Amino acid sequence: MAEPTRVDAVSRRTVLKGIAGAAGLVSIPAIIAACSSTTSSSAPSAAASTGASTPPASTAPGASTAVGTVHVGSNHSDPGEKGAMEAINAAFTKDTGIAVVLNTVDHGTFQDQITNYLGGTPDTGYTWFSGFRLKFFADQGFNIPIDDVWAKVKGNFTDGFAQSVVGNDGKVYGIPVDYYPWAVFYRKDVFADKKYTVPATWEEFVALCTKMQADGLTPIAFGDKDGWPAMGTFDILNLRLNGYTFHTDLLAGKAKWTDPKVTKVFEQWAKMIPFQAKDYAGLTWQQAADTLVQKKSGMYLLGLFVSSQFAATKKPEDIAALDFFPFPSLGTEFDAEKALDAPIDTWQIAAKSPNLATETDTAKAYLEYWAKGATQELMFKGQPGLIPTANDANTSSYSDLQKKAVEVVSAAKRITQFLDRDTRSDFAGSNGMQSFLLKFLADPTQDLTKYQASIQAFWDQLPPLV
Repeated sequence: MAEPTRVDAVSRRTVLKGIAGAAGLVSIPAIIAACSSTTSSSAPSAAASTGASTPPASTAPGASTAVGTVHVGSNHSDPGEKGAMEAINAAFTKDTGIAVVLNTVDHGTFQDQITNYLGGTPDTGYTWFSGFRLKFFADQGFNIPIDDVWAKVKGNFTDGFAQSVVGNDGKVYGIPVDYYPWAVFYRKDVFADKKYTVPATWEEFVALCTKMQADGLTPIAFGDKDGWPAMGTFDILNLRLNGYTFHTDLLAGKAKWTDPKVTKVFEQWAKMIPFQAKDYAGLTWQQAADTLVQKKSGMYLLGLFVSSQFAATKKPEDIAALDFFPFPSLGTEFDAEKALDAPIDTWQIAAKSPNLATETDTAKAYLEYWAKGATQELMFKGQPGLIPTANDANTSSYSDLQKKAVEVVSAAKRITQFLDRDTRSDFAGSNGMQSFLLKFLADPTQDLTKYQASIQAFWDQLPPLV
């Protein structure tokens, strides 16, 4: 029943920690994509982790008499995030009288051991990903549905966020609490100097790339040494050409990689490759981002964490110049979905918690509390890379980039989690799609029928997930 193993060399939290400490730039979201779950032989436990508890309601300042307890497991292990968790739990106890026992586990360890954790003696409430990762554990019976909670709070979320927490059975299994988007990033000063216009359509995008190339720029910065960045390009092209439903069905194994719809994606991508950086295979995403910072490249399709490389220069003019736009429309019926990758984190309830019988109601109250913008703002203060999902979150302190991220994601009717969150990890890993995408990039004119068949054959030989 364990989910296949994959280990990521760089965690999202590693980048978060570095950006939170960047001088004068703590308001810039910086989260690395490609956070994928892995498994291990043992589960996180309160005894083995760095735990913390809020005071019982009777001892917390201004608190009422406790009416119960809830045990929660969190991967918010960085100092800013952990402090925010403690502030949230204290506020929750004060407002509800419910005591919170917080089990904080290092982010990497939490991911590595999540399957065994949920199958053992998990905390009642816990943090985890949305999308396929949420559906996977719901299918295994590791989560309980929370439709009753969702009925109370759904008005505080966009349709895109709502879709991200629905299981394969149509039931709701989580509360979305933070996110960050993928988009096309560029320097406003370069666009102004060269008199470039932000493209809205594919034709305008190609024309801009052609002009940039003539001006001596690499039109599209690109680095795929780590294997996962190319997934973002596949995602957005498939979403624009074939729509959210086909995209998620393909990554879940319900649609075939030999489908002609997939062929269209690779054919469209082949048209972009002449404009992408030629040395992509030897560049990390950071090195590719540096070419945008240094005005050697004109655009870069990546997550909002690209801002970390602009922050690293410690030059205010660099971060002030950073801007982005949604990937251009491709003239299909699916353009209207405005779908995009915007990985979302959630709170869920573990079905195998030894305390579930006595904590179902308190856990649901805890998740309902997290659906409020005021709660999510407390986490945002501790870690400004985690943008709140709630409609009623106060955005007055947001940077321009964060405000724009809210606008773009709010307009999206469908939100995906990035390829390696939206599919099984042994398919997304270095022996799977990472390798297949590199093979395509190396020879985009190859026989696509044969190429796509090899991807499907790889999927077909994977062991059952259950």
